[in-house]
Amino acid sequence: MIQRVVTAVVLIPLVLLLVLKAPLYLIAIAAGAVALLAAGEFLKLVIPYGVQPLWQATYGYIALFFLFVIIACTNQVPLVETTAMIYGLALAVAIAPFIFLTLAMRRSAITSGYPAAAASTFAFSYIAIPMALLVQIRQQPAGAILVIYTMLVVWAGDIFAYFVGKAIGRHRMAPDVSPKKTWEGAVASVVASVVIGTVWLEHGVAISTWLMQTGLIERRDGMFGLQRPGLWTVMVLSAVVNIAAQLGDLVESLIKRGAGVKDSGSILPGHGGILDRVDAMLFAVPVVWAWSAWRLMQ
Repeated sequence: MIQRVVTAVVLIPLVLLLVLKAPLYLIAIAAGAVALLAAGEFLKLVIPYGVQPLWQATYGYIALFFLFVIIACTNQVPLVETTAMIYGLALAVAIAPFIFLTLAMRRSAITSGYPAAAASTFAFSYIAIPMALLVQIRQQPAGAILVIYTMLVVWAGDIFAYFVGKAIGRHRMAPDVSPKKTWEGAVASVVASVVIGTVWLEHGVAISTWLMQTGLIERRDGMFGLQRPGLWTVMVLSAVVNIAAQLGDLVESLIKRGAGVKDSGSILPGHGGILDRVDAMLFAVPVVWAWSAWRLMQ
């Protein structure tokens, strides 16, 4: 527990500072690095399933994709940014299976080709795309507020699910996938996310003003005036984001349980691997991105 707390105390301020102050291309580089590390952990997890991963091809494809993301970061027109990301994502997802299957044909063991290509395609869609969407959220108007909102909703839900589930949890949610998760913890998680998410966005203008006065963000990155969504919208959005985050956590637990491991890695003391830390975000981020992109296009 002490290692877990120390790691969180060190990492959380660094992540928040990166989100608030770092130039967008640096955020994209960091997101790409996280995606590569998490993808590597995922590929290790599929080995017990009998899959022989396409290591170099997967790393190369994700790296090239984030090169596109970094280049797209140079555009400062919000609607163009979002449209470029949509087309870029669609193209990358569409051609990924064909590229990996073509590369897999070079193997002497032909029966290993399709499982390896499928694992690489899933790794790209499951990990790289949400990390790229997180960068694009930061690129949108009020992006800093929305990225931190996403993190707070996920973190609050995770913390309350753990402590409430441990204290009063009696009804197991998915005993075969994650034995410690309970329905009591899940309900507490949703409530916590709704409360924290609502408080954050309801005070978005004041928070943005303070962050701008301290020099942590530019005006474009904060939430002002009509950018602030209505109360019911925030509450529903926060609940949906939380549910998505809980599903993301369960999906990674399913993959790990099938592989017969507890953690995806050991790079973060007390927390396990990178994938263990971003599993909930991988499902939550697309929800926030879809909502923010829809608002931008209205």
